Amino acid sequence: MFVWVSNGFVGSPAFAAFDQGYDVFLGNFRGLVSREHINKNISSREYWGYSINEHGIEDIPAMIEKIHQVKTSELKSLSEPDTEETNTEQPYKLCAICHSLGGAAILMYIITRRVEQKPHRLSRLILLSPAGFHHDSSIGFKVLECLLLWLAPVVQPLVPGFYIPTRFFRMLVNKLARDFHNYPAVGGVVQTLIGYLLGGDSSNWIGVMGLPHYNMNDMPGVSYGIALHLAQMKHAQKFRMFDYGSPAANMRVYGLPEPLDLGEYYGFIDIPVDLVAGKKDKVVRPSMVRKHYGLMREAGVDASYDEFEYAHLDFVFSLHREELMGYLMSRLLLEEERWRSDW
Repeated sequence: MFVWVSNGFVGSPAFAAFDQGYDVFLGNFRGLVSREHINKNISSREYWGYSINEHGIEDIPAMIEKIHQVKTSELKSLSEPDTEETNTEQPYKLCAICHSLGGAAILMYIITRRVEQKPHRLSRLILLSPAGFHHDSSIGFKVLECLLLWLAPVVQPLVPGFYIPTRFFRMLVNKLARDFHNYPAVGGVVQTLIGYLLGGDSSNWIGVMGLPHYNMNDMPGVSYGIALHLAQMKHAQKFRMFDYGSPAANMRVYGLPEPLDLGEYYGFIDIPVDLVAGKKDKVVRPSMVRKHYGLMREAGVDASYDEFEYAHLDFVFSLHREELMGYLMSRLLLEEERWRSDW
């Protein structure tokens, strides 16, 4: 994702890993308002008709399989042509670093692949403030949860996604974001209001709006299905797959009357997982990251837990992250040492 390179050559995890000799692949979820889809006539309702399920069981598998194709092709071209490959082991190690929603989706990916008895091809997870559990949150999120759940039957068919629909209005939003930067007093007021609405999280929300991918041509949007899925998990106090609204609908998708409770399947995770929480994070509070950690430890997962003095977006947008950068590189080095010992 763009956030992994947003701080430039110095201070971005992707560049730091590349400088240490790792191959780096960036993956984006669906969700740009331009609807650059292979089907040019796709409707908004079809385009925005997805939840975290689709991120975990469609988007991430596509990314991982593409990486697998690239790496196996590269390694095959480097091997001796007369040597016949007899080792069925995967010839590379793949670590995933994910933030927030990406953390929830990658956990869903691993569990569903293991349930289906398919290879997930990953060797380590590093999850920064992962989503999934949200019942410990501010009153603002509680109100939003209720609104999303109550209004879903009426609003979701009419408003399948939250986005700025035209180039003109995206240009206005982009101009407004620049004004927030040019007039710090105004930007400070807006920053305070946004932080207050999000439970007091001190992330640089205004700074995010100034990133290059917020422009008149493309601007990220949010599917109603994603918001509804998060509301369902918060209401159920469980990290689970999307609830399609009735036992019959769930049976058609899952073969079960209830959505799959992913927290109960953490025993399927067969790789090390490093969980990181932000002490100032009010979007995904440390207690909710510790919930992941506790369930993983109970299930016998090789999991670790750490905390940093960060708000939610500081993990990806803060310019002063030497401590985090050192942590990420140390986790990657652990996996490299484990790989060398296996050989």
